[in-house]
Amino acid sequence: MCKGLAALPATCLRSAKDIKHRLGFLLPKPETWTEHCSVPIKKDKTGASQRLSWHEVKEWSESLQRLVIHKNGLVIFAEFLRTEYSEENIKFWLECEAYRKDKTSAKLAFKARKIFDEYIAVDAPKEVNLEAQIREKVKKNILEPTSSCFDEAQSKIYTLMEKDSYPRFLKSKMYLDLLSQTQTKSHPKFKEQIPLSSDPQHARA
Repeated sequence: MCKGLAALPATCLRSAKDIKHRLGFLLPKPETWTEHCSVPIKKDKTGASQRLSWHEVKEWSESLQRLVIHKNGLVIFAEFLRTEYSEENIKFWLECEAYRKDKTSAKLAFKARKIFDEYIAVDAPKEVNLEAQIREKVKKNILEPTSSCFDEAQSKIYTLMEKDSYPRFLKSKMYLDLLSQTQTKSHPKFKEQIPLSSDPQHARA
C-alpha cells in the first residue's frame, strides 16, 4: 500500500485538448501531457470546465497527498513533471493505483506484465528509478501476481516525488503563478494585504 493512498482516484488525461478544456487560463501552455494513461480523468456531470479557487491551490502546498487527490492538481503536477522530463513517475504511480483496484484476477497477469515491461524492466520505454533489488522482487511477484505486487515499487516512487519533485513544484513559476492568478481572481484586494511568498514553508502556514 503506497502511503495509505489506496482511496485516491486513479485518474489521468485523455489528451492535451482535455487539459486545455479543464484548466483554461490556469496552465501556461496548451501542449501538455499528451500520452494516454490507463484510466482517463472523469468529467463533471455538466461537462463544464471547473475553475480553481485560491483555497484549492493553496491546499496543494500542505502535502503531496493533498495535491494528487485533487484531479486538477494531479494534472498540473503531471505537467510540471513533464517539464522536468520525469513524468514517468506520476504515470507509474497512477498505473499502480489502477492495477491495485482491479479485482479481475484473470487480468492481473497481463496488466502486471504490461506495467513491468513499460516502467520497471531495464531499458523500459518509461523506466522509473528503482533499486535493482526492488526490480528483481517485482519481477518475481508478477509470476504469481496479486493486487499488491507493485506496492513497494510504487511507494519508492511516491517517496521520490515527495522528497524531490514536489518541493521544486512548490517553488516553481508554474505553481506560484497559478497561486497568484487564483488569489487575484478570488480576492482582488487580497494580494495587496498579504504578500505572496515563494517560500513553500510560508505557504503552508
